[in-house]
Amino acid sequence: MTVKTRFAPSPTGYLHVGGARTALYSWLYAKSQGGKFVLRIEDTDIERSTQEAVDAILEGMSWLGLDWDEGPYYQSKRFDRYNEMVEKLLAEDKAYKCYASKELLDEIRAEQEANKEMARYDANHPKIIAVNDAATEGEPCVIRFRNPKEGSVIFNDEIRGNIEIANSQLDDLIIRRSDGSPTYNFCVVVDDWDMGITHVVRGEDHINNTPRQINIYKALGAPIPTFAHCAMILGDDGAKLSKRHGAVSVMQYRDEGYLPNALTNYLVRLGWSHGDQEIFSQQEMIDLFSLNTISKSASAFNTDKLLWLNNHYMKTSDPEYVAGYLQWHMDNQNIDISKGPALTEIIGALSERAKTLVELASSSRYFYEEYEAFDANAAKKHLRPVAKQALILVQTKLLACEDWSDATLQQVIQDTADELEVGMGKVGMPLRVAITGAGQSPSLDVTLRLIGKERSISRISRALEFVVAREAAQ
Repeated sequence: MTVKTRFAPSPTGYLHVGGARTALYSWLYAKSQGGKFVLRIEDTDIERSTQEAVDAILEGMSWLGLDWDEGPYYQSKRFDRYNEMVEKLLAEDKAYKCYASKELLDEIRAEQEANKEMARYDANHPKIIAVNDAATEGEPCVIRFRNPKEGSVIFNDEIRGNIEIANSQLDDLIIRRSDGSPTYNFCVVVDDWDMGITHVVRGEDHINNTPRQINIYKALGAPIPTFAHCAMILGDDGAKLSKRHGAVSVMQYRDEGYLPNALTNYLVRLGWSHGDQEIFSQQEMIDLFSLNTISKSASAFNTDKLLWLNNHYMKTSDPEYVAGYLQWHMDNQNIDISKGPALTEIIGALSERAKTLVELASSSRYFYEEYEAFDANAAKKHLRPVAKQALILVQTKLLACEDWSDATLQQVIQDTADELEVGMGKVGMPLRVAITGAGQSPSLDVTLRLIGKERSISRISRALEFVVAREAAQ
């Protein structure tokens, strides 16, 4: 048997963190078993589904690197198939027409609640029987699945073990609305059957749907997939993850400067583990992943942990990989990278200090363009008249440099300090403020090399003008 999993989002919103983790688990299980991963867009809710949401889902999946082997399939293009199966169930008396109006059903529900009975659809209620008996062919109606009344639905959940639901707890759900559109629970079953889905990985909020769907699989004579229901993700305050935690869209994490491999590494650990290991390559995830090692307990989203992982991947990933994503942020911040060093050089110099690609791009600006002004605090502290001699001497030595390498530049700074008989900081800090405009940067030799000789000399001259003006003002 070829293992086949699927991710089947509804395009009524963006791809959020919970959906992304479900997609990742489904993708990993298919890959770990040498199987196939299917992407299906469940867009039967015509009024709420949007093309914008479809595009956001596809973009999010692609950004995360979760490529699909089949699809994307769209339920909205399969209505003929669903209707064919509805007619099959009608012909076999496994489904029936119901003419009861919404108003009548609301009235019956109110009566049931008043009598402290379970509020549910009851095909044997006298008022429903009367309406159905009086109806004529052609009147608007829904099609309901004739759910078994005896026994139980028992299934072995890969995460939660055996689950048993009595059929008496399940009512006759609608499988086709009065406007002719099929419903979610029915479409899912037909799709999984037609697409050969063997394993369904989804959130625990679907557990109540599973026994209903299993009964439909049985009625159609379709094989029943193996199910795995993942626990929810909580915010760091213990509440269900929501927009107030910033969980709007996976692409928001791209916008905030996260690498996709950092996010997938973080998501895989929200419910799954392999000992105490925290860092996983994609291949390690595939090799080690299994459904029955997913935790039954809810996981808490921790932004600090994600930031730590992101910094780790920025520092340790192939610089070319990081540069591919950094480019987007440089463009977004209007930084023209043609006017400075290669992005891989910037990553090597600055990634240690930055937690996100947004920070990395922002902190690299002085490598590509002239800073507007000196940082006030840094200039006040380090561009004082006493720094003039050090700046003049180091500029003279740098002008004479033919070898603009790290080692040579470091030696120039050291020689300047030795000649003036001062500590390295008395030369290095004024020089740093001169060439970057601020008081922090990578090591000065690397910073000078990446900025280049001509611009470095020019910036030192600018700093000297500032120092001289300050000296004159005293």
